[in-house]
Amino acid sequence: MIGTVTLNLALDVTYEVDELRVGGSHRVDRIRRRAGGKGVNVARVAATLGHQVLVLGFVGGVTGELVAEELFDAGLTALLTPIVGETRRTVAIVNDVDGDATIFNEAGPTVTADEWRAFGDRMPWGRLGVLACSGSLPPGLPADAYAEIAVRARHHDVLTVIDAGGDALNAAASAGAVVRANAAELRAAVGDVEVEEGASELVALGATAAVITDGVRGMVAASKKGVWRASPVETVRGNPTGAGDACTAVVAAAVAEAPEPDWSVVLKSAVAASAAAVLTPVAGDIDLAAYRRWQPQVTVN
Repeated sequence: MIGTVTLNLALDVTYEVDELRVGGSHRVDRIRRRAGGKGVNVARVAATLGHQVLVLGFVGGVTGELVAEELFDAGLTALLTPIVGETRRTVAIVNDVDGDATIFNEAGPTVTADEWRAFGDRMPWGRLGVLACSGSLPPGLPADAYAEIAVRARHHDVLTVIDAGGDALNAAASAGAVVRANAAELRAAVGDVEVEEGASELVALGATAAVITDGVRGMVAASKKGVWRASPVETVRGNPTGAGDACTAVVAAAVAEAPEPDWSVVLKSAVAASAAAVLTPVAGDIDLAAYRRWQPQVTVN
């Protein structure tokens, strides 16, 4: 089973408008509301690709109840730890002119030390093949929270994939996780270097592997066995907010099946899934037909 950790769960609200006008008034007729957070997006994509998933995270207040209900309605199994604070909301405004999305993210509720301890105590290690951790940390949690999870997971022989940036990315690498980030997050962690070099630096820190998305240039993976770069099949326009999460889902699924997968094969699937996610209006969905069509066409060197 793929466990997805979303420490800052959210109720995602998406408004679709004909055109976004800064300072203007908009009538919104098309609204979507569903459970969100990067880990939930990962779970949705992994489930769509046929994998068994378990959503893990914190929920609180009325918004938390709505999140739990929507996960149930979506058919996603969840083990959620209650907290006193109110689960956050995010708002995405997608305009029909070019499909671009403008995102507003609340910080999230403060998580206490006792709530953090309760989350760790409830972790169903025996049911997990891999644990994918992603998204922002709510106030109150230590900056190395994901690395702490990775260390505990290793004691239970559970592999970890961590999507993070900056100091959290370095800490996750040092904890031995498979790490995933975009190019900007990578450079915030290791400095202004080429993506291939930065990914290799994360492996030198202790990461089992590093997978870095590099925008229109494609994607890079590094492990102790080498470095690979995958080039995208074509330029895709749409909503990019779930592209990185689709990549994380593919990486987690690959690691669950083989601790040391063939990263050239993984990159083909990851690039195709990321592009297929851009075609959908809501993060957490992918266009399966496009994914299957593009996967064999991705070039890896």
